[in-house]
Amino acid sequence: MDLISRITDQFEQSIATKRAAIELLAAPIAHAVDVMTGSLMNTGKILACGNGGSAADAQHFAAELVNRFEMERPPLAAIALTTDTSTLTSIANDYAYDQIFAKQVAALGQPGDVLLAISTSGNSPNVIEAMKIAHEREMTVIALTGKSGGRMAELLGPEDVHLCVPAERTARIQEVHLLILHCLCDGIDCLLLGVE
Repeated sequence: MDLISRITDQFEQSIATKRAAIELLAAPIAHAVDVMTGSLMNTGKILACGNGGSAADAQHFAAELVNRFEMERPPLAAIALTTDTSTLTSIANDYAYDQIFAKQVAALGQPGDVLLAISTSGNSPNVIEAMKIAHEREMTVIALTGKSGGRMAELLGPEDVHLCVPAERTARIQEVHLLILHCLCDGIDCLLLGVE
C-alpha cells in the first residue's frame, strides 16, 4: 500500500468536496448567519445537537460563541445539548435515547431561539425529535446535513435553513461541516462587530 498516494487522495477528495459546496452553500450559509445573529441580538440563544463527530461539532460551535472565535467580543448565548451526562443518561434510561435532545429543547428552547441540528445522514432519530420540539417551541432550525438531507430535510419549514453538503462519504461531509461552522462563527462576529 502506498500511504503517500492514499493521503494525497484524501486531501484531493476533501478539496473537491469543498469546491462543490461553495456555489451550493454560500447563500444558505449567509442566510443562516443572518438568522443566528438576529436571534442573538434579540436575547435569543442557539442550541446545538448531534451524535458522535456531530456532537463534537455542536460542542465546538457552542464554545466558539460562548468564548470567542477570532475576534474579541462579549460572550454569546449558545448551548451544546451533548455535554450534560446526567441529563443525557437519565433521559435515555427513563424514556428513550431518541428523546435526549428533544427534552432539553422543550426545557430550554424559547420562541426566537435557534436549533442547530447536525447529522451527516440527516436521519438521526434524536436530532429529528429535537427538530419537532423546536418547531413546537417556535424556534428556527438550521439543519447541517449531507447526502440527500434524509428525513431532516422533509421536516424543514419555510423559516428554516438547510445546509446540505453535496457528498456521500461521512468524512467528507464532516470536513465541510467544520468549515461551515467556522463560516457561521466568522459571519456572526462580522455582523455583530460591524466588520466589512
